Amino acid sequence: MIHDTRERLIGIGELARRSGVPVRTIRFYCDEGVLAARRSTGGHRMFEPVSALERLLLVRRLRAVGVGLAAIIEVVDGRRSVEDAVLGERRVVEAELAALTWRQAALTAVADAPPGERARRLELVAVVRDRGRATDTVVRFWRRVLEPLTPEMFDAFVDMNVPEPIDPTSAELLAFAELVNAVGDPGLYQAVSRQLWRADQERITHRRALLDGVAWACAAAGPQVVANRPPGPGPELDQFVDVHARARGESDSPGFRRRLLSGAIDSDELVLRYWSLTAEVTGALTTGAAQQWLHGALERSVGGGPE
Repeated sequence: MIHDTRERLIGIGELARRSGVPVRTIRFYCDEGVLAARRSTGGHRMFEPVSALERLLLVRRLRAVGVGLAAIIEVVDGRRSVEDAVLGERRVVEAELAALTWRQAALTAVADAPPGERARRLELVAVVRDRGRATDTVVRFWRRVLEPLTPEMFDAFVDMNVPEPIDPTSAELLAFAELVNAVGDPGLYQAVSRQLWRADQERITHRRALLDGVAWACAAAGPQVVANRPPGPGPELDQFVDVHARARGESDSPGFRRRLLSGAIDSDELVLRYWSLTAEVTGALTTGAAQQWLHGALERSVGGGPE
């Protein structure tokens, strides 16, 4: 015996009664492709009661936690799981909250400024209005300085030394803005390059090996910096000097150490300020702090400074 399937269908009013969803909302879902309906001979929307009710309740629950309509359509069509849709919406909310936190820090920095400082702070926070672009500016600066590094080595340096504030205080946001401003100063590029390659960089034949060796020497000096030990001779300094010597085809000697120190600008104000700002934002040890410690150790190893 063949049954008329229309006997099993319900109208939009009955579906609204069973689900608690208003008729106008059900019509909207039908028009948007969320809910499938058939048409009666009179042109009225008709629904298969079990599947329509299940789908409508799922849609209502997903909407209640803020999942967007496009994602909901993918879920009810089987192209996306509920878990994935909810996690995707959570990521959106987290990004929105981060943006609001950033905006709050910027507004607080300006609102709390003394009257004579307010205009300068307005200029600073404008520099970092787009957090991603501001971070990219700092990364590009270091890419120029550290051009010989492999991508893996460069990424490791960036992870440690390029701040990417997520939930900054107003003070941290201002420090980050100053940092972004600083990398636009040609003087900083020259000073950092001079600190890295020293005075006779034209004699360096193995630039990548030098960068790699300096990185290891800075890592070795890190615990000394963290422990607040004064700079002095030791294996950390020996490694630092050795990589510089080998990069120039020389060997460690008192004379080489004096030449390595000669013309050094590790105490340049631009360099010191840059690394101070970096530490303020990251709250962690920086390569700059380790290199400054090694510079002090080099000074002591040759008797207080260059001849």
